[in-house]
Amino acid sequence: MNQVILFSPVGGTDPISATNFRDGSLLHICRVYRPSKIILYMSAEVLQNHRADNRYIYCLDQLAQKQNRTIDYEIIERADLKEVQEFDYFYQDFRNIVERVFSEMDDSDMLILNVSSGTPAMKSGLLVLQTLGEFPCRMIQVTTPERCMNEHIHKGFDVEEAWELNEDNDEEAFINRCREIQCPTLSVIKKEEIIKKHVGVYDYGAAVSVAQTMPEQYTKNYYKLLVMAQARMLLDFKSVDKILGTDVNDFLPIKESGKRKCFEYALNLQVKLWRKEYADFVRAITPLVVDLLEMVLKCQFKIDINQYCRYKKKEIIVKGKKISIEIREWDRHKLKDTDILEKFNQEYRGNFKCGNIYSIHLKILIQKSSGDKKLNQLTDDLRFVEEQIRNMAAHEIVSITEDTIIRRTGFTGKQIMNKIKDIFTYTGICVKNNDWDSYNDMNREIIDRIKKSAQI
Repeated sequence: MNQVILFSPVGGTDPISATNFRDGSLLHICRVYRPSKIILYMSAEVLQNHRADNRYIYCLDQLAQKQNRTIDYEIIERADLKEVQEFDYFYQDFRNIVERVFSEMDDSDMLILNVSSGTPAMKSGLLVLQTLGEFPCRMIQVTTPERCMNEHIHKGFDVEEAWELNEDNDEEAFINRCREIQCPTLSVIKKEEIIKKHVGVYDYGAAVSVAQTMPEQYTKNYYKLLVMAQARMLLDFKSVDKILGTDVNDFLPIKESGKRKCFEYALNLQVKLWRKEYADFVRAITPLVVDLLEMVLKCQFKIDINQYCRYKKKEIIVKGKKISIEIREWDRHKLKDTDILEKFNQEYRGNFKCGNIYSIHLKILIQKSSGDKKLNQLTDDLRFVEEQIRNMAAHEIVSITEDTIIRRTGFTGKQIMNKIKDIFTYTGICVKNNDWDSYNDMNREIIDRIKKSAQI
């Protein structure tokens, strides 16, 4: 029906202020929003004025005639309502009225609420009704012409004279004093707290899911940052790059593609440790250790193992479907007559057999090329950790805790993570100490944006 419906308590300065001869809130909202139906809520005192001189309907009809339209009225009389300061009464009464109005509306109709007219208890009742979020209304506040408290004069009011003297009837001098209040509902407030809790434990997928259930006006300041954080956690850098460069700060310290992937994987590993996801933590160590040792070889000793390997296709079954993957393995022809093969033969007494590339092979190359005791110890420790816990996490049905890791490796999860951080200094990736805190920097930005959105 495309109706604009106004529900309005009637206050002491309605319809026109007798002190400044300007619109009261009721008349001013009708002048701006042009409702086709007005529901007037009248207490005992207001109803007495209405019956005495019809001042409210008279002025509204004069306005409608001036705007070449008609208005449908519904008057809710509360002749016995004299205790106009009781909040509980108004909240429940207003709720019943608004619920009934909504049952009679269709999707094309719009309900607006006047939260400037009436007593403080009436205004509070409407504000709380909207805050609970049961009914999608628009709340309109009207400032006074002097931008200070109105004086209420009820006696000696001449409605026809007031209409003629009303300065707001001068279209050239008219100033719109209406302001739509963006009041977050309790539901929004609660969901924002839930989002902050999810962000605090690095569960960005859950945070995004909650944000998607909220009106866009409340999440527009931080939603893209949440989506970026979710993509970052999934190591989905294609999606991350699409979002970065808009209004989202870049929290990824390493920019170069291959190096960024390795460092972000390590940050991801650190988050798993913070979340006490120990099984996922130990499963994720092997590919990182292989990549790091390979980068150490290339950076410190100019050994690029890709020059000595080949790719072999292998078919595996995933969820009942056969897929083809590429496996990297040593190539005997490329290794022939090289220092690399000589080092392997020294270690394996001439019995080195080409096959898949494992961290043990990279450890051998590093330690047979390096005189750096710290690097050799780090390589030993990481290889030992990987060897001790890899099969346990991958093949055994077992609860993995911090104690499990300590018993198997002799190191805590934090100590293992520190060793990973230390070996990064040998990879050629320029990582600063505060780069390791970039997830927490990102979280602080998200939470700060949520707080600022709540204040808008």
